[in-house]
Amino acid sequence: MAITCLISIAWLMVGYSLVFAPGDPKHNNEIVGGAEKMWFWGYKDEHRLAITSMAGTIPESVYIMFQMTFAIFTACIAAGSFAERMKFSSMLVFFFLWHCLVYCPVAHWVWGAGFLRRWGVLDFAGGNVVHIVSGVTGVIGSKILGPRMNDFTVRSDQTVLLTFIGGSLLWIGWFGFNAGSAISAGGQAGMAMLVTHVCASTCGFTWMCIEWMRSGQPTVVGVVSGAITGLVLITPAAGFVDQTGAFFMGLFGAILCYGLVVVKNTVGLDEKPNVQDYPDAFGVHAVGGIVGGILTAFFANPLIGGATGIFYGENGWKLLGWQLAGIGITVVFAAVMTALIMLVLKFTIGINNPTQHQEKAPEPFEVFPVAPMVPMHPLQPVMPMMQMVPQQYGFPGMSPQPMVMGNSAMPMGTSAMPMQPYGGF
Repeated sequence: MAITCLISIAWLMVGYSLVFAPGDPKHNNEIVGGAEKMWFWGYKDEHRLAITSMAGTIPESVYIMFQMTFAIFTACIAAGSFAERMKFSSMLVFFFLWHCLVYCPVAHWVWGAGFLRRWGVLDFAGGNVVHIVSGVTGVIGSKILGPRMNDFTVRSDQTVLLTFIGGSLLWIGWFGFNAGSAISAGGQAGMAMLVTHVCASTCGFTWMCIEWMRSGQPTVVGVVSGAITGLVLITPAAGFVDQTGAFFMGLFGAILCYGLVVVKNTVGLDEKPNVQDYPDAFGVHAVGGIVGGILTAFFANPLIGGATGIFYGENGWKLLGWQLAGIGITVVFAAVMTALIMLVLKFTIGINNPTQHQEKAPEPFEVFPVAPMVPMHPLQPVMPMMQMVPQQYGFPGMSPQPMVMGNSAMPMGTSAMPMQPYGGF
C-alpha cells in the first residue's frame, strides 16, 4: 500500500511527464520525456490538464490514471521479491529513485517518443516496460540484499489459498491491462482480450501437465503459476496476434518458461535452489516477458496489428532482431541502474532490515493460538403448547368466556399454569 501511494505521488510530480511529455523538438528526446506535464501542469498553457483535455479519443485524465496503474503494478512486483528484507525507509527512497531513473525512461523508450518505438520494437501492454523491468529489479535487489534466513519455500494451506485468490483476481484484472492498451473500445481491444484469455488458459493447462508428469500430481500453485505466466507471455503480443498465435504462444511458452525456471533455480540464481520448479518474480515476469517478446516476432499477424511476424512474411526476421535488441537493452539497463541505486543506498543510509528475521517459510498451523471453546449449557425442554398460550382477555365489561383446548375447557383469561420462559442456559 505504501508503494502504491508513493508511486502515485511520483507519477503526479514527474512520472507522467518523463514518460509522455514530448519535450523540446529542437533536442533529441528519445531517452526521456520533457517537463511539460509535470504535476499535470507544466509551464505552457497548452500542456495543462483540463477537463476538456484529450489523449487521442479519450479524456487525458482517464489516460493518466490508466498509465499510472502500470507504474504501480511494476513497482509492486519488484517489491514483492525483497520487501521483508529491506529497511522500510530505504525501500521508499529506493522506489522513488527507481521510478524516475528506471521505469520512466524504459516506458518512454517503448510507449513515448523513444528510440525503441522508432526502431519498431513491439510491446503492446508492458512485456518490456512492466515484466522484464520488475523481474530483473527483483532478482538484482535480492542478490544485493542477500538470501533470506530459513527459506524452505513451505506451502501451507493458507499460502495456497492466497495464491489462488490472488491469481484469480490478476486474471480478471489483466483483461483491463491488455485490452485497455488499445486505448479504444474497438476490434483491437476485443481481440486483445480474447487472445489474453486463450494464451493464459493454454499456458496454465500445459504447465499443470508438465508438473503432473514431473512430480506425479498437479497442484493449485502450478496451475496459477502457469496461468500468470501465460498472461505475461501474451502481454507484449496482445494487440498483434490472433487466437492461433495466442494458443501456440501459451503452449510453447509454458514449456520454455517452466524449463528456464528449473534451470534458474538449479544454478542458484535466486535463494530457492532446493525447489527446482518454484516460480518467483524473475521466473514468471522476467522470463515470461523475454519469451513473450521473442515469440511475438514469430506470431505477429499483419491483419491484427500491422506488424509481420516470421510465420507471415520475410520481414519477420528483421522484427525478431529488433525484439532481441529491445529485450537486451531493457535487461541490461534495468539491472545496472537497480544495482547502482541499491549500492548507493547500501553504503549511505543502509538497506538491510536489522530488526526482523528474514524468514519466508510460514509457521505451522498448530503454533497459532486458538481461543478455548465457550461451554454451552443445554436448553431446557420446550414447554407444552398449553403453557405457551398467552393470557387472553375480553373486552371491558365482558365476563370471561370458556376457551376450549383439546378435550378440556377453561375460562378465557386464565391459563393452566403461570407463564414460563421458553428456555435458557
